Amino acid sequence: MQGRKDFTPQLFYELSLDRLVPADNFYRRVNHELDLHFLYQSTQKYYGVEGCQSIDPVVFFKILLVGYLNNINSDRALIRYCSNCLDVRLFLGYDLNKDLPWHSTISRTRQLFGEEIFLSLFQSVLKMCVNKGMVRGKHQAVDSAFIKANASMESLLEKQVLEDASV
Repeated sequence: MQGRKDFTPQLFYELSLDRLVPADNFYRRVNHELDLHFLYQSTQKYYGVEGCQSIDPVVFFKILLVGYLNNINSDRALIRYCSNCLDVRLFLGYDLNKDLPWHSTISRTRQLFGEEIFLSLFQSVLKMCVNKGMVRGKHQAVDSAFIKANASMESLLEKQVLEDASV
């Protein structure tokens, strides 16, 4: 007899995000290996002492690292991706019932730091990943468009992630 799956959402769930993400997950390893607490000291001068709390600088740079590793250039797409991935939610410290920051918060925070400090701190984070062996130092991308191309295979260059992580 042919089976048919019907979905009826439960009203209440008893789950743990920690239990849903495998122990050998890449983002668990990144979270365990990288100590990003230096970001608090490095970004402290860009924040006031009164008003609403901003996005956590460690969370901000973790979100950007996820975008870099997954080649996501749009802040909207990045937040959508982070919201949908259980392992990334665990990496960021956002449980299933918590909303991630708005995409505009990512853009405004990037502008708050300015290009020079932003690039410097992001390169430090990326360099830590390379030094810990989590990123090979080389990046390969494949584009699969169904068009004929007039390109020489000798002209193709492999992108060096180490260049992005260089200080």
